[in-house]
Amino acid sequence: MGDDVAAVRELIGRPPRGPFEVVVRDASGSPVVLRNGPLLDDGEPMPTLYWLVGKREVLAVSRLEATGAVRRAEAEIDPRLVADAHRRYAAERDAMLPADHTGPRPHGGVGGTRVGIKCLHAHYAWFLAGGDDPVGAWVARQLATSAASTAAEAP
Repeated sequence: MGDDVAAVRELIGRPPRGPFEVVVRDASGSPVVLRNGPLLDDGEPMPTLYWLVGKREVLAVSRLEATGAVRRAEAEIDPRLVADAHRRYAAERDAMLPADHTGPRPHGGVGGTRVGIKCLHAHYAWFLAGGDDPVGAWVARQLATSAASTAAEAP
């Protein structure tokens, strides 16, 4: 875990503020996706259960978002499927809260979003970790299409 803490500190540019587990690693063993606890070390709620931290993956999704992909995803994915994904994500995260917890609780679904799509990174992280996320699956298809296009353009 000490090596993971150092690796995550390097990837996010600061020490992690709460408990986490690396649930997806790249071929070299570096963290790609974290599964966070529902509360930070100081008790503050942490709505983002799955967090994309891999450098290549974060950059690829950031580039996708910069092309207007959030709006495209909202137009192409049935909102009922997105709402259902938010409910399932929140239920998984909230089940991790201590039974005796009486303080503030995390809210929303994927990445803390209550309705619609806010952050493709959070959806893709959950998808990579094995989550049934229609937005994360959409992101994976977009990235695969982009990679195929780039490979076809290479000399």
